[in-house]
Amino acid sequence: MVRKDETIISVKGLKNGFGDQLVHDGLDLEVKRGEIFGVVGGSGTGKSVLMRSIIGLQTPIEGDITVFGEEMIDREDTDAIDVRKRWGVLFQGGALFSTLTVAENVQVPLREFYPDLDPALLDEIAAYKVVMSGLPADAGPKYPSELSGGMKKRAGLARALAMDPELLFLDEPTAGLDPIGAAAFDELTQSMQKTLGLTVFLITHDLDTLYAICDRVAVLADKKVIAVGTIPELLALDHPWIQEYFNGPRGRAATASVERAADLREHTPDAAGTTGTEG
Repeated sequence: MVRKDETIISVKGLKNGFGDQLVHDGLDLEVKRGEIFGVVGGSGTGKSVLMRSIIGLQTPIEGDITVFGEEMIDREDTDAIDVRKRWGVLFQGGALFSTLTVAENVQVPLREFYPDLDPALLDEIAAYKVVMSGLPADAGPKYPSELSGGMKKRAGLARALAMDPELLFLDEPTAGLDPIGAAAFDELTQSMQKTLGLTVFLITHDLDTLYAICDRVAVLADKKVIAVGTIPELLALDHPWIQEYFNGPRGRAATASVERAADLREHTPDAAGTTGTEG
C-alpha cells in the first residue's frame, strides 16, 4: 500500500566541502512520496552538490542519506544497484553522449542494468520513451548535435525515464529555454508526475516553475536548508534572501502569471480535458 506521507529521501546532518571551503554544514532534508519537491538557493549554495550526494556521485564528509529507506553513504556500487534502478536523473543540459543517437542514449541505463535484453526490445522501449518525453518519433536516430536545446532536455528526460523510475531527479531542467519551452516542460513534468505517480526532486532557479508545479520548496542558504514549505508558507518568513527572491519583481511576475492561469482555467469549461504534455 502506497503511503503519501512516506519519506522517500532523508538527509540528516550532511556536510560537504572542497578543500577548506564548506558547502553544506548540518543540512537536513526530507522528501515525501508523490510530491514535486523544489530546491532553490543562491549561487554556490550547493544545490547540485546536494543532488549528487543523494545519488552517490559525491561522497560527503559526514551525514546520513537514505533513499527508499536504504542507506546510501559508504555503500558499494553493487549493493546500491537495486535502489539506483528505482530513480532516473536529468542532469543540467541533458548530459547526453555526443557519439550516441537519442535512442542509444535512452538505452544506456537499460544496457547497464539489463545487459541481456533483446535488441529489438531495447529499440521498442527507447522509441516509446522518446515519444513520452514529447519528442517527435523521428528524433530517435538523431545525434545530440542535431537537436535544439529544448530537444536535448527532452532527450535527457527520455533517458531518465528509461527504467520506469519511481523517483526523478531534475537539475535545472528549464535553464536556457525560452518561456514557452520552459512552460511546456513544466506541464510535461507535472503531467508525468500525476500519470506515473512519480516523486520529483527538482533543482531550479525558475520562479515560474516553482509557482506552477512544486508542492513544496526547500531554500538553501547559510550552508543548510533554512526553510521548507509551500510558496505561501515561505512568503510568510522574514529571512532577507527569501523575501528578496520570492517578493522581488520576478517573484511578483510569477505570482501574477499563476493567478492568470488559474483564472483562465476557471473560465474555460473544458480546460482540464485539453491540457496536454506536448511542448
